[in-house]
Amino acid sequence: MPSARRIDVCQTWVLRPRCRGIDTALIVLPAPGGEVPESYALALTDPLGPVPVALIVLLVLMTRGLHQDGLADTVDGLAGGRTAADRLRIMRDPSVGALGATGLFLSLLLRYAGLLALPQPVRLPVLLCMPALGRWAMVSVAWASPYARSEGGLAAAFLTHLSWQHVLLSSLVLACALMAGMGVIAATATIASGALVVVVVRRGCRAWFGGVTGDLLGATNELIEILFLLLIPVLVMAR
Repeated sequence: MPSARRIDVCQTWVLRPRCRGIDTALIVLPAPGGEVPESYALALTDPLGPVPVALIVLLVLMTRGLHQDGLADTVDGLAGGRTAADRLRIMRDPSVGALGATGLFLSLLLRYAGLLALPQPVRLPVLLCMPALGRWAMVSVAWASPYARSEGGLAAAFLTHLSWQHVLLSSLVLACALMAGMGVIAATATIASGALVVVVVRRGCRAWFGGVTGDLLGATNELIEILFLLLIPVLVMAR
């Protein structure tokens, strides 16, 4: 049952609760009359509260779930296919298998954990740079890569018109954003780690699928964004 006790606050209430030494939430609550229910305040400022979940929902809605769908299809293809043709056939199936659903759930769980672990000083820069890093990775993986399906698909036109100028432009935008938000050392480490992931993913796409598809690009975005979130606390501590 909600508590009947109330907490007196100023008109704008800024809360910075801590959990295990890390800022876990920054919430601004309008409080008409200077009071809010205690249970409401605690729910919103709980480190396991709605803010990280709302961010994840926003990221999913921005792409209409295309990247998450690509990740689930990729996991299904890798788990169920013995040849490149088998994997592509499984990925074309509109239904999601048990392993694909499990992989998708675990990816959302890891993203949630990464958001909770973000140090307060770099939260905004990380949230702004994360989508740029994911798009840069997709462009870098797609550049000069063959399209895996002979019959074509949604990503075929993207690969056809992609050039080194797009890769250069996306790299410059990412580098400027990372350096402005996180500093030169963290930006350099992020780009170097991202380049390593891109090389591994490119080779994996060619070896296991014979090229790149839209699903594989979506999975690439999810992989590198999650790794970025999980590694940021380490990079910040190393600065």
